[in-house]
Amino acid sequence: MRAGGIAFAGIFPHLSLRPMKTLLMILSAALTFSGGAFAADATTLRLGIDPSYPPMDAKAPDGSFKGFDVDLGNEICRRINAHCQWVELEFAGMIPALQARKIDAILSSMAITGKREQQILFSSKLFQFKSRLVARQGSPLAGGVNALAGKQIGVQSGTQFEAYALKNWAPQGVHVVPYKGQDEVFADLENGRLDGALLGSVEADIGFLRTPAGKGFAFVGEPLSMGDRGVGIGLRKDETSVQASINAAIAAMRQDGTYARIAKKYFDFDPYGN
Repeated sequence: MRAGGIAFAGIFPHLSLRPMKTLLMILSAALTFSGGAFAADATTLRLGIDPSYPPMDAKAPDGSFKGFDVDLGNEICRRINAHCQWVELEFAGMIPALQARKIDAILSSMAITGKREQQILFSSKLFQFKSRLVARQGSPLAGGVNALAGKQIGVQSGTQFEAYALKNWAPQGVHVVPYKGQDEVFADLENGRLDGALLGSVEADIGFLRTPAGKGFAFVGEPLSMGDRGVGIGLRKDETSVQASINAAIAAMRQDGTYARIAKKYFDFDPYGN
């Protein structure tokens, strides 16, 4: 900042410090709004991600982030002339980090729920999956809520799955066990510390059941609806112009086939849902 001020004064020596600051603010504002919601030159958009939820959010061996969320986010950033900077966070800390301006948006399979909408703004829907309970094959948990009484059911902390289980199962005697990361849930499910785990059906299938760790496990019971409206990008309440730009990008991706092309890398169905 100090070096920039000296250079500017050299070009306009007749300007006092206060007018220079005013002019800088005007120029900055002009640049910001010249390209819509983002600057004409690529702006960095810091996106919160919890990479413990493949195939949506994962970390590659080189430390980079990958997954359906990441591919969608990078394409959206390209279309709104922004650079995605992925910031690794625990899922439960996403909304506090957003509100504290440590990140600019959340793109980590966060479901759009009424409770969350009281705190933050969401983009339009990116995708929507049912939720499922996972347990060892032949588990008595398939008997419904009554069979869950006294059992240990793992959920990731801060998720809609935790909220659902605490509201609907805990009063029936189910022990709902929260974990910081989904990988920790899978680890304790595999070693027998948990009787079951509640999470999204696609993440459970591809991220666990189809892996060596998931051998001997299966879905139990029927698919569950969490009452959400799908997954969106979380934003601060005052970011309506950013929301409009992101929504336009999502709609264009759906229309021109880009969304389907990205989805085909991960799924053999349309994850957008109804």
